[in-house]
Amino acid sequence: MKKATVVIPNYNGKHFLEPCMEALRAQKCRDFKVLVIDNASTDGSVEYLRENYPEAEIAVMKENLGFSGGVNEGIRRSKTEYVILLNNDTAVEPDYVGELIKAADRDKRIFSVSAKMVCMHQPEKMDDAGDLYTIMGWSAQKGIDRPANKYDKASPIFTSCAGAGLYRRKVFDKIGLFDEMHFAYLEDVDVGYRARLYGYTNVYAPKAVCRHVGSGTSGSKYNSFKVKLAARNSIYVIYKNMAAWQIIVNAPAILLGFIIKLVFFAAMGYFKEYSSGLIEGFRTFKKCRRVVGVSTFVTQLAIEAMMLFDTVVYTTEFIKRRLDK
Repeated sequence: MKKATVVIPNYNGKHFLEPCMEALRAQKCRDFKVLVIDNASTDGSVEYLRENYPEAEIAVMKENLGFSGGVNEGIRRSKTEYVILLNNDTAVEPDYVGELIKAADRDKRIFSVSAKMVCMHQPEKMDDAGDLYTIMGWSAQKGIDRPANKYDKASPIFTSCAGAGLYRRKVFDKIGLFDEMHFAYLEDVDVGYRARLYGYTNVYAPKAVCRHVGSGTSGSKYNSFKVKLAARNSIYVIYKNMAAWQIIVNAPAILLGFIIKLVFFAAMGYFKEYSSGLIEGFRTFKKCRRVVGVSTFVTQLAIEAMMLFDTVVYTTEFIKRRLDK
């Protein structure tokens, strides 16, 4: 049996598939199989894959399950030790799979490994070195738009980006799959946070390089769909994962975070989308299942400390990006 399954969720992404699939064919490590979860595409993606990449298994969904539902289907179908989730708008370097597996093999307590994601057409610029999570309830891509050569050191991270990350499959049996209430956005932050509450860790593997277009399916960095869902899902992440004492302690910072983003998105023309996303989040968060009774106070303190650290990292990188311009 292969050691890993590369799960590629696809929705009308035919125009992205050739570089993604060719890069997987070029992997030095061959201890993996490819499973494409097609979310009811109408652009000929399935026919294209069957004709050009017969080695890939394809599961065709009857409807668009979103990112969360799509990758969950892939995880359920996988029987390998590891599952690698890979966006269709990527092209990975030849050592990618091997380096992810090598990093995960170092410690059984590692839940996920985040790749070094760089910009597709500007590989000297970072896209994501693992995801930060701050006391304001913000998630952010570590290193985004910064020089890629400054992110060559392996390190612990708060969570992995599910656009090109490896996950230890058996851990999902314990902590649960990606939350399908999210549909898309912040589902990887949620599952990585949840894993931390269960005592697992997430790490960054800089030798596993992935070139990434970014927002390939949704179409742009900011759009109505993405802004609304991310706003709603940010409420879910806080409610589900933060201990009651953390919510109380972080409440002023969380409120400030909401105000800053409301002003930012209003200036971008997305006031309605962001505010309606928050409203929906507050109306529906109780449908989410809180992660309670699985972590000690010491674990919660360690998570709070990492959130404080990530807040400093986010602020520092924000300032550096402004100075770079």
